[in-house]
Amino acid sequence: MPAGLNALQPLNAAVLSDTLDSLGLMQQAMKPFVRPLDDADVLVGRARTGLYMPKYTVTPGENPYEVEIALVDDLKPGEVPVLACGGPTERIAPWGELLATASQARGAAGCITDGLVRDIKQIRAMHFPVFHGGIGPLDTKGRARMMERDIPIECAGVRVMSGDIVFGDADGVVVIPSDRAEVVIAKALEKAQGENITRDELRQGQLLADVFARHGIL
Repeated sequence: MPAGLNALQPLNAAVLSDTLDSLGLMQQAMKPFVRPLDDADVLVGRARTGLYMPKYTVTPGENPYEVEIALVDDLKPGEVPVLACGGPTERIAPWGELLATASQARGAAGCITDGLVRDIKQIRAMHFPVFHGGIGPLDTKGRARMMERDIPIECAGVRVMSGDIVFGDADGVVVIPSDRAEVVIAKALEKAQGENITRDELRQGQLLADVFARHGIL
């Protein structure tokens, strides 16, 4: 994990979502159909965006994977392809084992898509965090194509730009706008510390109402 993101290690998606809410950023959690392939996975990195559009034919002589290949080959350590497919979808599956292998070799931190993923047994064996909008065996060829990369997208209801911080765990995926990252992380660490104190007092048997009145955390 790049040094600048190490501060996120003790945090979780729920704490980050609450912190973003407190700053008026109420639309930063992806819709709940986006799930990790493995609930034990934690993903932290910088977004690299890709936009998929439906297709229904294959143009003779074209490389239907041209833009996604360019995105994967350009990945830097700690980056995360975030692929918008207009999900939930039944026909756009932008991610599989070979893209995951190439991305892992480049040092990518994982992948997030509101589209489908395939080759899941192989990806799980790689321990490469993938958050997906469903599972299916389909190839994108003749069904969809990445039209552009590194542009603003909407993935599972959240606007994402390349460079934004993405955080995923078993609770879901949140997106931290890059220009608000410093304040969000600082406030989230403060909230996490408060939650630890609250948890300890509740374990001691103190009344929830009293603990909440004292710390305002629930």
